[in-house]
Amino acid sequence: QVQLVESGGGSVQAGGLLRLSCAASGTIFSIGAMSWYRQAPGKERELVATITSSHSTNYADSAKGRFFISRDSPKNTVYLQMNSLKPEDTAVYYCYAAVKEAYSGPYYSRWGQGTQVTVSS
Repeated sequence: QVQLVESGGGSVQAGGLLRLSCAASGTIFSIGAMSWYRQAPGKERELVATITSSHSTNYADSAKGRFFISRDSPKNTVYLQMNSLKPEDTAVYYCYAAVKEAYSGPYYSRWGQGTQVTVSS
């Protein structure tokens, strides 16, 4: 079974920064796309940023220019550098990975447990 464990959340003031990390462990043959999602209270979960296995990136409009996603493939780890944080960035942030557990197997969706980010004004 593959587990994703996030870390790095916390409380900061507006304008501050945080760096989230998410490490995948378990039976892993390869990992495709890795992403960060977030869910604010009373809202649906939304995609923040994605990075492919070839390190192509894509960002939500709200994250462009402030957030930066990266990955360390040998460590099966994805990061989200969040700069110039705003109160509206307050949410639970979830890590996602498409994981292949065997050469001939499919990619399975795996999620982390979430980490809280709170930005105060």
